[in-house]
Amino acid sequence: MTDVVVVGGGVAGLVAARDLAKGGAHVVLVEGSGVLGGMIRRHTVAGIDLDMAADSFATRTDAVRSLAIELGLGNDVVTPDPRGAWLMTRDGRTAPIPQTGLLGIPGSPMAADVLAVVGQRAALRAQMDSLLPGPVGAKAPSLGALVRTRMGERVLDDLVVPIVAGVHSTHPDDLDPDRVAPGLRAALLREGSLARAVLALRARATAGSAVQGIRGGIVRLVDELVADMETYRVDVRLHTRATAIEQHAVEVLGADGVAERLVAEHVLASTPDPTRATAAARTGIELVTLVVEEPALDAAPRGTGMLVHPDADGVTAKAITHATVKWPWLAEAAAGRHVLRLSYATGATDGTDVATSLPVDPSDATGTRATRDASAMLGVPIASSAVVGAARVRWHGPDRTAAGLAEGVVALGEASTGRGLAGIVASSRQAAGRILAS
Repeated sequence: MTDVVVVGGGVAGLVAARDLAKGGAHVVLVEGSGVLGGMIRRHTVAGIDLDMAADSFATRTDAVRSLAIELGLGNDVVTPDPRGAWLMTRDGRTAPIPQTGLLGIPGSPMAADVLAVVGQRAALRAQMDSLLPGPVGAKAPSLGALVRTRMGERVLDDLVVPIVAGVHSTHPDDLDPDRVAPGLRAALLREGSLARAVLALRARATAGSAVQGIRGGIVRLVDELVADMETYRVDVRLHTRATAIEQHAVEVLGADGVAERLVAEHVLASTPDPTRATAAARTGIELVTLVVEEPALDAAPRGTGMLVHPDADGVTAKAITHATVKWPWLAEAAAGRHVLRLSYATGATDGTDVATSLPVDPSDATGTRATRDASAMLGVPIASSAVVGAARVRWHGPDRTAAGLAEGVVALGEASTGRGLAGIVASSRQAAGRILAS
């Protein structure tokens, strides 16, 4: 019998296992694949080491920064370039993302940068939010319904849809406000309008940029967490798949085909119990990275990138990050070249996709599509001959439903406790702290 078994070697499992082992618990961590870190990995394109997925973390809490400091990376926490990103509407119009917003919901509907996107008529409709009683829309079942009720269809479609689609890979009508914008409903009731609620939440947020990164890539967090598995003597078992997850035991199947029952005082899991739930269909995401030699991009024509309405004409990507504008450290590493990261929705997936970085020929279908989309979004023609390196990675999108786990099993990870790196780190550390306190 051991103290704790952690199922899943993504960031959630690594953080919980580290804190528990550091606190004196004997921990066994099982991971079905042969790689730790989950979606936080690195790949190399044109000789440049890059994150395969997320390249930043939200700063709405201090969770990730505090962890980075503990891991010895405090001096390498960096803030992105302040020029910010743009958006593209359904009809192909482009404009900088308004400054005083939350997931595209404007805090000042009549501000010039909001008018530039939605126009005067839609802005006046959004301004009517201040005349509606606070309870109107407060119980809306989705973020989309809430915005539609308070500010109208145009603000939802032109501002919220492209930003939410780019950030969460999901339409606002399919997102629970309490998960993606905690405290928004309560602020609406307290402030009496959605715009004032947005401003109140922004005022309470950590000062400075909404996101930060790590010099050298977010993947460095995983490097240090993995090193701490050895430091704190966590029993890590790769290629070991959980076949049943109970409150005090986990049945596993090793790479050698031998089954084992791991009995523990506590069980934590970031994956569903295969005996209780079937794999839920999720949206797929393809990230195509281009390394380009194009001097016209030196001017950063679209700031740090662009978020695109899912139905925008002529563009199939849902977002682009001009990574060498967003991160000065990466611009130094790229030595005059430009790193562009384009995101695509790939349809439903059961989540079993293996994240592998595959090289892309700039002249094949994937390379041609990415180069065409990058040109359209950045407003700069990019020839295939200017592409000196390219790769693609496929991931599954965010979980929309909680993992099915037996009573008493402590849930970890995005599906159960929080979205994004900040939410995952915070909830994992809280779970470990509760166990150590008991």
